[in-house]
Amino acid sequence: MSVVADGPSSAMLGAMAELWRLSPPGPDNILAHPAFVRLREACRDNYSGTGKTGPAFALSTALRALGLPCHLQKDAADLALSVEEAAAGLDAALRSTRSTRVHLAPLDLADDLSPLAFGPAKLCRLTPDELRVVFDERRLKRVYPRQELDADRLSEFHWLVVEETVAFKHGPEARAVPFFSMDLSQDLGRIEPHKGRFPFAFEEALFFLLLAPWESWSTMPEVDWRAFRVPWVYTVDSDIFVRPGSPPSPDTLSWEDRIYDDGYGGTYEEERPVELRLDDNAATELTVWDQSRWVIVEQAKQSVLFETPVAHFVIRAFLAEGVDEFLAHITTIEAALGLRADYQKSFRVAPDRHKGMRATNRMRGRVAGLLGDRSHADQYEQLFDIRSAFLHGRAMTDISTQEQVMARSLARQVVEALILATQSGQISSREDFLDSLLDKGAPLI
Repeated sequence: MSVVADGPSSAMLGAMAELWRLSPPGPDNILAHPAFVRLREACRDNYSGTGKTGPAFALSTALRALGLPCHLQKDAADLALSVEEAAAGLDAALRSTRSTRVHLAPLDLADDLSPLAFGPAKLCRLTPDELRVVFDERRLKRVYPRQELDADRLSEFHWLVVEETVAFKHGPEARAVPFFSMDLSQDLGRIEPHKGRFPFAFEEALFFLLLAPWESWSTMPEVDWRAFRVPWVYTVDSDIFVRPGSPPSPDTLSWEDRIYDDGYGGTYEEERPVELRLDDNAATELTVWDQSRWVIVEQAKQSVLFETPVAHFVIRAFLAEGVDEFLAHITTIEAALGLRADYQKSFRVAPDRHKGMRATNRMRGRVAGLLGDRSHADQYEQLFDIRSAFLHGRAMTDISTQEQVMARSLARQVVEALILATQSGQISSREDFLDSLLDKGAPLI
């Protein structure tokens, strides 16, 4: 294998030129076409990481993304790149060692929110043209000729956009078909305990946003304390060997019909996104969730205080429904302030300054010590009793809106207080820190 010095080789250009001359709809099996085979061999011979036989499915995916004419509809011929442009794109993709991924999520039900920028993320509105660019609409049209990106309707929503750069771990073929890189000897049914629903980089940004007091800003907590929902995340990968997902539909989001007076004695009807109204404080208070605050939170997450899955359960609570949401809030507090030693005496460090104190009271003491008063400890006990009644099958009533919001608020305040605690200096031991909280809070309870 001899790596091409600069730009596509003559063999690549020749093979692609022949493929570009094919008439629609093209051969039944383009992978077997002589020009495709020659192109595959040119990739194998001149680029590293393309395997012993060169890419096949990956190359087919890339050619479609670049606008192979025979795969386009008759009225979409303008989507095809020239042979020279397509060859340059394929050459660049084969040389690349990393790709850019942009994760986009509509904030369904969101009120009018202030634009924010923090870390690799931004919360903003996007115009239809901006959405067409970020979704790479031309590439989508090449891959999904019968599906449209409804950028006009999608532009009615706020978006959380997170960008990351990812280094390649595998060659083009394994990136195009991940099954090819799977270790089939491993337990394929195993559960990865801390794996998120969405990409890790996106959930990092979502965790940061969830530290805002949305439950305090909500004007309709009986409907939802959240200011928005995240029904899905769409990822745009700059790697042309990765097939993009189909265009998302705005019909997956929340709409309502609104009737307006036209000013002439008549009315007109318009479809608009459903919005959960926030109080006036949200507009100004949300602006502090900026880059400087992001840095503080990111530094705090490197502390021993966040070695437990605190962020995991904050996000799980947001994404969950009903009692599962409530339980995730309580688990957030336990992940933040609980110790194995609370239930297993053999793990307690001598001397045990609170010998005989049961686990729930140890948690109450730490809540009081962290937040500074008994009322929060009493809230925790009330919520923990509801949690225990549910888990142990005791008779219980419905969990009220007040209790649901209380659970969210207490969990958020605990996490926020932990973040602030990391700003006070180096914390060498999570156990010592939590013991000091208990020393401070025990007299309050």
